[in-house]
Amino acid sequence: MSLDVTGKSGTIGIIGGGQLARMLAMAAARLNFRTIVLEPQADCPAAQVCNRQIVAAYDDEKALAELANVCDVVTYEFENVPVVAAQTLAASVPVYPPAEALSASQDRLTEKRFLNDCGIPTADFAQVDDQASLEAALSDFAGKGVLKTRRMGYDGKGQRVFKGGEDLAGAFNALGGVPLILESFVPFEREISIIAARFRDGTVTCYDPAENVHLSGILHTSTVPAQLSDAARTVAVESAEKLLAALDYIGVVGIEFFVLPDGSLVANEMAPRVHNTGHWTEAACVVSQFEQHIRAVAGLAPGSTQRHSDCVMTNLIGDDISAVPHWLAKNDCLVHLYGKTEARAGRKMGHVTQLTNPGKPSLSRQNTP
Repeated sequence: MSLDVTGKSGTIGIIGGGQLARMLAMAAARLNFRTIVLEPQADCPAAQVCNRQIVAAYDDEKALAELANVCDVVTYEFENVPVVAAQTLAASVPVYPPAEALSASQDRLTEKRFLNDCGIPTADFAQVDDQASLEAALSDFAGKGVLKTRRMGYDGKGQRVFKGGEDLAGAFNALGGVPLILESFVPFEREISIIAARFRDGTVTCYDPAENVHLSGILHTSTVPAQLSDAARTVAVESAEKLLAALDYIGVVGIEFFVLPDGSLVANEMAPRVHNTGHWTEAACVVSQFEQHIRAVAGLAPGSTQRHSDCVMTNLIGDDISAVPHWLAKNDCLVHLYGKTEARAGRKMGHVTQLTNPGKPSLSRQNTP
């Protein structure tokens, strides 16, 4: 059953209270839905715009029961939601995307195997459970590769790069002695991503792929359109369709790819949620990825993914927040800040989307004394 957009009913629960939940709540409000956020941090970004916050841990049984009782559907803003929490909620209220999407994405080894099972190529990889298996895997990869924690790593955290010839003593324990995965180097020319959404009737919509640049493991810019052949663009769309169908997925997903010199694509990772590389859609499309996700989980019709402008989205990281006056002075930029009071190194404070073909100039003018 679809949620009612007339105001008579329709409450969406969101697990997580960061900037993605904030933007989802804003999109939901535009469609006349109420939002209730489950987040342990009382002053989270989403708390400033949602209708209510339940301040509790993501796996708090009492809080989950309350969320299920007051919501018509539940979604989440990040992929490290405890799977058991999603499963518990799903017993009494629809949860989209499904818990299976969390299971597939939370462990990098499981994720790589899942992508391959869907017919989506990835970098070569090896399971690393101890120092001996690390040394064996590096030997197979000619001493080179990227060692990553299988769980909880993001924005370049929990990783170590091997370029060949390093002293391997203690290398396994240096990342915490937790299960790891070694991925081979991929000789890519650029990185791209595609934002796709699947609806309850099986309809899949895709936004134009974005070309992404990362600095210190954190997304810096997303540029649309990406430098990509029509054939590669088709592969990206078809890969999204395969993945979403395999999971019986509802909602928005982000999939990152490496583009090889021959134009072929190798998947890097998937994120079962709205994605940083899709933030540009709020400025360059009539329907953003956030509204598309709300439409999907609420059972509404898909919105158009057509792009009306080229653009560059730039993340504001840490002290980049001080450049906001510069961006605000431009007439072709959409500035979106996340309501965070403390700027820290590596912390996402907001983003700016600059339209590169903004059309006609504004008719407004500034009166001067």
